[in-house]
Amino acid sequence: MEKNHVRISVRNFVEFLLQEGDIDNRSGGMDLDAMQQGARLHRKIQQRMGSNYTSEVSLKKTYDLEGIFLQLEGRADGIIKDEEGVCIDEIKGVLADIHQMEKPVKVHLAQAMCYACIYAEDNQLKEIAVQMTYANLETEEVKRFRELFTSEYLREWLDELLAEYRKWASFSIEWGKIRTDSIKQVEFPYEYREGQKELVLSVYRSILRKKQLFIQAPTGVGKTLATLFPSVKAVGEGLGEKIFYLTAKTITRVVAHQGYEKLREKGLLFKTIILTAKDKICFMDETNCNPEYCPYAKGHYDRINDAVFDGITQRDVFDRETIEEHAKKWRVCPFELGLDISLWMDGIICDYNYAFDPNAHLKRFFADSVKGDYLFLIDEAHNLVERGRDMYSATIYKQDFLQAKKVLGNENERLKKALAAVNKKMLEMKKECDDFRVLESVPDLYFSLSKLMFEMERYFDENKSKKVEEDVLGLFFKVRSFLSVYENLDENYQIYEENGSSGEFKVCLFCVNPGANLSKYLDKGVSSIFFSATLLPVKYYKGLLSTREDDYAVYASSPFRGENRKILIGGDVSTKYTMRGPDTYKKYAQYILDTVQTQKGNYLVFFPSYQFLEDVYMEFLEVSKGEKIEYATQGPYMSEEAREIFLENFTEEREESFVGFTVMGGIFSEGIDLTKDKLIGAIIIGTGLPQIGRERELLKEYFDKKGENGFNYAYLYPGMNKVLQSAGRVIRTEKDRGIILLLDERFKRNEYRAIFPREWEKIELCTISNIKREICEFWFEIENNYTL
Repeated sequence: MEKNHVRISVRNFVEFLLQEGDIDNRSGGMDLDAMQQGARLHRKIQQRMGSNYTSEVSLKKTYDLEGIFLQLEGRADGIIKDEEGVCIDEIKGVLADIHQMEKPVKVHLAQAMCYACIYAEDNQLKEIAVQMTYANLETEEVKRFRELFTSEYLREWLDELLAEYRKWASFSIEWGKIRTDSIKQVEFPYEYREGQKELVLSVYRSILRKKQLFIQAPTGVGKTLATLFPSVKAVGEGLGEKIFYLTAKTITRVVAHQGYEKLREKGLLFKTIILTAKDKICFMDETNCNPEYCPYAKGHYDRINDAVFDGITQRDVFDRETIEEHAKKWRVCPFELGLDISLWMDGIICDYNYAFDPNAHLKRFFADSVKGDYLFLIDEAHNLVERGRDMYSATIYKQDFLQAKKVLGNENERLKKALAAVNKKMLEMKKECDDFRVLESVPDLYFSLSKLMFEMERYFDENKSKKVEEDVLGLFFKVRSFLSVYENLDENYQIYEENGSSGEFKVCLFCVNPGANLSKYLDKGVSSIFFSATLLPVKYYKGLLSTREDDYAVYASSPFRGENRKILIGGDVSTKYTMRGPDTYKKYAQYILDTVQTQKGNYLVFFPSYQFLEDVYMEFLEVSKGEKIEYATQGPYMSEEAREIFLENFTEEREESFVGFTVMGGIFSEGIDLTKDKLIGAIIIGTGLPQIGRERELLKEYFDKKGENGFNYAYLYPGMNKVLQSAGRVIRTEKDRGIILLLDERFKRNEYRAIFPREWEKIELCTISNIKREICEFWFEIENNYTL
């Protein structure tokens, strides 16, 4: 959208205006046009058509809608010129029996008619034909529907659609002017903290130059506003059209929402939405999207456009509650309503997967042919490395195919035969694999899975009225993911097969470096800003989150005085496996007891694993007998209610110290704010290194071959990130004071200390014999020099 001009693809235009009917996921939900088989069949059909056939013809035309100029654009699959005249050919790959088709699908035909109208007008034709070519993706059989239209009829038909779309285009233009005028007046809502203004300028310059920026910014710098404010200003200057604030956790989405609210208090007019996962926002007991089960799915598309227009013209802010309220008012699916409203929003706050996950991304913004002036603000960006690996990896288990075959019973022999073929192939692979084996490729397995996918799609299509077994539906999504990943394999992947200890056999496509896959989505936007309090070393994150060589990086200084914290390394203990045992656990327990006894307050203790937590906790109960200390432990599967109860311990008034036993990398090691005297110490046990495993060793070997230090990439950097995140719980504001105690002799080594943040310039060593004295000295200085 630019001034009074609006651009939209022909496909999006007709699908948006002509959608109707129910939401129905019983066909399996595969986007057939995105399938590589469909693309190959398209090309094959085009190549057969002869010299009078021109394929992939770009078409666009601008229409004046009473002062609003709408540009329709797209690419016709083919244009035929022969003795019968000119014909627009639109090809669609389907799995349905084409012999049962009696007429073209409405939106397919409408897409071709739009191309025909544009071409006829540009070439002054009085009439033009439209041909819909349907091809079965399995058999490659073709069925065609051809119809002749006068150009006058096509223009009248298109004029009706254009008139219907005018209110949407008008809304975009008018709101864009209102938004831009408000942005020009907005100023930063606070007095700049130390280093914050420089950060704001760095973000703006990066957007202006269309670069990616990596920001290492300690807690307290105000990263959210320091990235949001310049991004909003950039939108006002026409440097971007839509801001995606991407996060890994719910709490950081709330912080982003609050950031926009602060700017609104300064006069900003900016439409924003927080997207919520389908299983959380669904009104039904079970997320089963079909009209026979869900009343909100029935007739959803008949009402959705009116629901969206009503919403976007009445309010600027959408969160879960407002979306749910609006969905009930219009009786539409709340999840799909949120996605459709997001098209008209200026700021979208959502999880990483809505932008980067090939199985969950917003196709409205990130489909293969879609690109926009997006600005990506990626919060807690250190989390994106492992999340990216998960998104772009795929695994299949042999037992799943046997289970699916079993639940089918006596029905659908073709599908059962396809399942048996995959199981047979995996059985052959299992016999050749003693324990674990890295493979170059698995073409035979891919071929068997491709045939199975066709049969599963056929099964879903033939059984729309029946409830699909969960085992079959779940396997469908796993197979689809595996095929999709396999078709995009490159040097950033390792393929392996493994026999589990319980006889479970799996084949995995493991993404060792997600940077290239992430870049496919990041390149759809203008600029990306990665920021975190723990983005060290920045070279590691730049290499795994991006493929560009010219990315910027900045290190923001901490606004807090170093005297507010005391960082100690306990060099007389170790969490190495060879050192573990009752004596070691007892020594750690004594460290904890001495620390929390020296100064009354609330403490968090972070462990490398639940087992280590349990071992030290049992010793702590022994050494602390008779002492007035309260404590609570983190469980491995805590509900939201249990988490809240755990955190409430830090807000209670008490006469004695409280100790929370938790694990590094868990729910309490990042994303929580325990300010002032709610937390006065973090005791970090161990270096957080991941356990040695198959995939970790593959990572190590991969980066060794790349000339990097494989151990650092696979173990050291991910582990130390957990340490730094845990330590970051202590000092959250300028009024916070506290102890950070690092208990492992490896923290004394140069390779570990090289990753410490710049603001940790003063670190002291301690032992179990002098820990109390060191802590006493710190609190004595605090009490005599500062006012808490």
